[in-house]
Amino acid sequence: METAPKKPLLLYIHGFNSSPKSLKAQQMLEYCRQYRPDIRVEIPQMPCYPAQAAEFIDNKVQALAKDHRIGLVGSSLGGYISTWLNDRYQLPAVLVNPAVKPYELLADFLGEQVNPYTDERYYLAPHHMDELRLMDVVSVTRPHQLWLLQQEGDEVLDYRQAVTKYADCKQTVEADGDHSFVGFERFPADIIQFLGL
Repeated sequence: METAPKKPLLLYIHGFNSSPKSLKAQQMLEYCRQYRPDIRVEIPQMPCYPAQAAEFIDNKVQALAKDHRIGLVGSSLGGYISTWLNDRYQLPAVLVNPAVKPYELLADFLGEQVNPYTDERYYLAPHHMDELRLMDVVSVTRPHQLWLLQQEGDEVLDYRQAVTKYADCKQTVEADGDHSFVGFERFPADIIQFLGL
């Protein structure tokens, strides 16, 4: 008996102190609603702590993969997590201004945090940086499955880290811009094509 073909699913993973309400997430959702209603779009609210986030998204991918062909879009810290998922499950991913070494970057954010989207308060401690480090993919093993969307004007991350790490991957590197990735609405159609959805 033939098994039914898997349905297309876009899994968008937001960044640090963000939410499903982020502009890029909503732009992907709106594009799919309008032009590709056959694609299921999942934009989960990620847990604040790295180990919890890893377990949460890992379980979600395993559950969804039974019936779906998954493509990932990850922004900032979500790009870091998407790289980890690509390494574990060979899922194609588009990385938007991804964090390359968040365990170094977020060391400056230790202490009390408030997510501006959800108002959730939580406390970042040094061991959370160790949890992030456990997810680090030191060298990309499937460069053909990754597409880097990077703007040099990113005021949060050093864009050169991503350009170097993803050197063997498809890259779109734009001058200027910022961490939010200005003009992201130009890309949903190409993203869906790259992800094979």
